Amino acid sequence: MTMVQEMTDQTAPKRGATQRPGLGEIVRRRPEIVTLTILVVICVAVAIINPNFLQPGSLIDMGRASVVTGLFALGVFAILAAGGIDVSFTAIAALTMYSLTSFVIGVAPGMPMGAIIAIAVVAGALLGAVNGLLVHGLRVPSLIVTIGTQYLFRGILLAFVGTVWLMELPPQMTAFGKAALFQFEGMNGVTVDLPAYFLIFPAVVALAWFLFDRTLMGRAIFATGGNPEVAARLGYGQRIVHVFVFGFAGALAGLAGIIHVSATRMANPFDLVGMEIEVIAAVVLGGARITGGTGSVLGTVAGVLLITVVNNTLVLVGIPSTWQRVVVGAFILLAAAFFVRRAPKPQKRKAE
Repeated sequence: MTMVQEMTDQTAPKRGATQRPGLGEIVRRRPEIVTLTILVVICVAVAIINPNFLQPGSLIDMGRASVVTGLFALGVFAILAAGGIDVSFTAIAALTMYSLTSFVIGVAPGMPMGAIIAIAVVAGALLGAVNGLLVHGLRVPSLIVTIGTQYLFRGILLAFVGTVWLMELPPQMTAFGKAALFQFEGMNGVTVDLPAYFLIFPAVVALAWFLFDRTLMGRAIFATGGNPEVAARLGYGQRIVHVFVFGFAGALAGLAGIIHVSATRMANPFDLVGMEIEVIAAVVLGGARITGGTGSVLGTVAGVLLITVVNNTLVLVGIPSTWQRVVVGAFILLAAAFFVRRAPKPQKRKAE
């Protein structure tokens, strides 16, 4: 045996031996670790600059602000995982929340809050399913389709439903928005409460985690986003996947719209405009790629928390609120560049 052979035998990994993945491989597999690390660093830095950041009132405000954004983001994550993109979810939320609030005020003032929420979810799912049918039937990129339906849904709202702010909500919706899990008095004498509707967000997170990690539909969604042709050959129905993910996003948009109306205690048909980029940013920062087939529910939640913390702490550290979009845009660019560089490169086939 030559010296070269001996060195090769000594350095080659033994059969059956398990190699621990390196840091780069861990980050590639679990990109949400990067998002969580950035979140912790920002929280520590802001707490050092301004200790008021750790006051219960500030933390509760951020928790309250994360509910609507988080529900939107979970729906967008489902579509991104399937290889699509949606910018119409705020229009679905606006059309659903304003139409339903107007109906309850004028036709069914005694409708139970549970029924209002159920109708909002179903109506949002139907509007989202329209997106899915159009994407699959027209064979047009989902971005083009949802730009069109965004204008369509908002046009229907403003032309046929109404443009007047509804300042007097039904009592059951007002009570739902005011219901608190607990209340306490802050240092400045202001009463701070964690709203009961906050529990909806972790409940939907748990449902989404089960859907994507433990069901056949979750596997079909990721397979479709990774390679639609291969997914079709494996027996995953592309039409069902498209209708489901857009319907799922629409259902969460309808739910988010009713929560938004109840929390703000008024129905404004012009609300939620411009949130699309912020929500998509949260999902991208959570590790999901625009090309589809990747991402996780935990990463999406981490991205939502990161966006919420950034939006709520820039003022605390003395940065004008007009710089919020600059900071969020910088995060998107850095995250996109990082995750693209960490993406596995296709291996070249060796010549036989």
